[in-house]
Amino acid sequence: MKITDLKYAVLEGFPTIRIATDCGIYGLGQVEYYKPYLEPLFKFYKPYIIGQDPTDVQRVFLRIRRLGGFKPWGAAVSAIEIALWDIAGKAAGIPTYKLLGGKVRDRVRVYTTGNAIHGPAAIPKGNKPEDFAEMAKARMKLFEGFTIMKFSLPAHAHIMEPGTVYAEQPDKIPGIHPGPIAFAGHNSGHMTEVGLKHSIAIVEAIKSVVGDKIGIAFDCGPRMSLAGAMQLAKALEPYNLLWLEDMLTGDYTPYNNVESYRLLSESTIVPIHTGEQVYLREGFRELLEKHAVDVIGPDPEDVGGIAELKWIAEMADLYDVLIAPHGLGDGPVGLAALVQVSSTLPNNFIAFEMCDTKINNSPRTIKEESQYKYDLYKPTKKELFNGLDNLKVVNGFINVTDKPGLGISLNQKAVREYLGEDNKFLD
Repeated sequence: MKITDLKYAVLEGFPTIRIATDCGIYGLGQVEYYKPYLEPLFKFYKPYIIGQDPTDVQRVFLRIRRLGGFKPWGAAVSAIEIALWDIAGKAAGIPTYKLLGGKVRDRVRVYTTGNAIHGPAAIPKGNKPEDFAEMAKARMKLFEGFTIMKFSLPAHAHIMEPGTVYAEQPDKIPGIHPGPIAFAGHNSGHMTEVGLKHSIAIVEAIKSVVGDKIGIAFDCGPRMSLAGAMQLAKALEPYNLLWLEDMLTGDYTPYNNVESYRLLSESTIVPIHTGEQVYLREGFRELLEKHAVDVIGPDPEDVGGIAELKWIAEMADLYDVLIAPHGLGDGPVGLAALVQVSSTLPNNFIAFEMCDTKINNSPRTIKEESQYKYDLYKPTKKELFNGLDNLKVVNGFINVTDKPGLGISLNQKAVREYLGEDNKFLD
């Protein structure tokens, strides 16, 4: 079997690749929906993989592995790796998890950060504690029955009250969503007393709603000061949080501030989490060797793919570090990949972040209007992907499918109609 082509298209907002072979089997990969600018990288990597045997996943991966980097520059490499595992599983007629060593669990726990399909449960109406409490109430009513929920404290959510930090806040970039790309992680800084009390009040409000029946975690930055992070973590110790995430570096920070994380972790009993932007196992080595954090969160679509994520999870287990993979923007292919790899991880696995599979007219959406409103939980006759019924969340878990590869495929008729007859994605 040989790779004959690599095709790229944006399907309902998600940049998607299709790796074709000379025997008719194809593999799918995706990157987060806010990374359409990576299309030229796929064109760059294409000559490196054409003519190679896709079932020799590691051999092909090694041809491009060194060419990636911290988020977002490892995403294209990661998507290719995932597509190769999809082909390998389909060629063997077995689910990809069997090629990764086999599953150790029949269902995998997922946590919600507030996905696009959830409306009021996705983001708070405002930045007051009572707004966060209302959002928590909405999440408690979700039919998926999530047992873990992650919320954003204001530094991460870009809704800080005036006077909550000493640092000057950056200007918005015209035409760019005011998220981590626009602010580049510099929307934070050292907290004032007002900011500290405001964050504590938000946690109190959410905790008053969910009690001890739901595990809660918070995305906090990045770019908090070390002193401010220590203050906040210490103040939140009574609330039994699952973790505090990316307080110092994270998101699009192209490095790990390992020593500062070590000092932060040693100063508190609250588990400290980071890692969504990190590329490859080498990027995690110092964090693990120095026990700088308690939880890591590699994203399969940024870290180098699913086999790389499994390597990292096994390495983390040696150091008694937990893993809760990132995945919010990873789309339906990323969701399928996360289910496959998470079923094989050791018992340091907590849960992975439920992926968005529908984009509701977000400023980052590539196609704001479509006749196919992509919704995992409301299937139509013209879904762009087959196999999504096997990815439903029930009581906070997704059952692991035994379908070959990642367990999903393209609805080719719907995709061709969606992209137009002149598009060559399916050719």
